[in-house]
Amino acid sequence: MTFRQAITNAAAELAANPHLSEHAHRDAELLLLHTLQISRVTLIAYPDRDLSPEQDALYQIAVKRRLKLEPIQYITGEQEFYGLRLHVTPAVLIPRPETEHLVEAVLKLLPANQPVKLVDVGTGSGAIAIALAVHLPLAEITAVDLSAEALAIAERNAREHNVANRIYFLRSDLLATIKSPGQTFDAIVSNPPYIPESDRPTLHPQVREHEPATALFAGETGLDIYRRLIPEALSALKPNGILALEIGHEQQEPLTDLLAGWNDVTFVNDLQQIPRVALARRPNSLHPEH
Repeated sequence: MTFRQAITNAAAELAANPHLSEHAHRDAELLLLHTLQISRVTLIAYPDRDLSPEQDALYQIAVKRRLKLEPIQYITGEQEFYGLRLHVTPAVLIPRPETEHLVEAVLKLLPANQPVKLVDVGTGSGAIAIALAVHLPLAEITAVDLSAEALAIAERNAREHNVANRIYFLRSDLLATIKSPGQTFDAIVSNPPYIPESDRPTLHPQVREHEPATALFAGETGLDIYRRLIPEALSALKPNGILALEIGHEQQEPLTDLLAGWNDVTFVNDLQQIPRVALARRPNSLHPEH
């Protein structure tokens, strides 16, 4: 079977599933590129090259995994984020393009030519911490997560992008483990779980059934982590330090309430003009009004 025939057949199989039909051909092509470890340029140049029986068998395994709605990133083991190729496994949330808005917002507020200390809370694959480290060459970053598996993946990604010497990976429930007398940070950044439990049935099954629930859901309203993290951040930030949070649908108003007493509270919209990032600065007083 040729490359072209293999993709055509796989795309037809995938298109028969309503959850996969929209991107069936793209997925079939990506899975073949991954299976054969070739570039798209090679595929375009040699569409009538034959697969070996071994290659065909491996390709069929990959297609069957996709037919079970396993995310393509877990099958290929990688995802691009902010121009960086990252390893991902089912132990970590797949980095989304929306989270790039959080990185961009933080980069606009921090100087690239001065030492800064940051915390990335719930680092997962390390996407945010690594992107910030790459673009802030003098930054020292503490990246925390509850999952030891996630931290191992994040460390691997940091090593591959040559920033592991400036990122300290630590197992912690939010900021609990990093609190020490006199230690404060210039910025605390987080893409926490923020999906309400009530939204679970409405999620795409490939998300609901395959990505780690602990990285997705945060109680009945989706605000559980914010309610814990915002007060913790207050005591961990330097005066005027930055708190940057990714937020979910219709969460601008409750986040505004939770950040009452903080300075310069603003929101950044995503490309669909939906509020995606909450920004605030720690006031000089440690006792904002709530």
